Amino acid sequence: MLLEESSLRIIVMGVSGSGKSTLAQNLSQILQLRMKDGDELHLPESVTKMSAGIALDDEDRWPWLDRIAQYLIDADTENGPGGIVACSALKRIYRDRIRQQAGPVVFLFLEGAPDLIRQRMQQRVGHYMQPGLLDSQLQTLEKPTAEESDVITLSIDQPIDQIVRQALKSLKTTSINALS
Repeated sequence: MLLEESSLRIIVMGVSGSGKSTLAQNLSQILQLRMKDGDELHLPESVTKMSAGIALDDEDRWPWLDRIAQYLIDADTENGPGGIVACSALKRIYRDRIRQQAGPVVFLFLEGAPDLIRQRMQQRVGHYMQPGLLDSQLQTLEKPTAEESDVITLSIDQPIDQIVRQALKSLKTTSINALS
């Protein structure tokens, strides 16, 4: 979707600790889009499970994915021009569910070495997602393939300002036809 389009729905995706919230916040400010951290849309029971080091299953995730899609729809209709959500979206079926419910979406996939991500998670303070769940997320992750033409892959092994620039450049050049 081109930045000049009237609506831009973005999911910043990847495993926990990859920098989703940081990138989403930066893009939200630059693009003047509403932003929500997908963690805020989890049910309290899901947060309790993750805080205890228990991985969520698909049944925990379906209503969460629906709330994410609804947020994007609402962000688009309530004060336009769209919205951004930081959301793991680890499996293709999760991304497909968001697509089916929210319409055209651009996914920014933050990809990086597990050791770098683990180091970042260990340095975080006050986050309920336990570093021990990273292995579960990495096992669950289905990296987007070329068939998912609405996904832009960004490497996290560079400073955030460079990742932001790459994301903006990619968003400007992504064809709306690839998102239909």
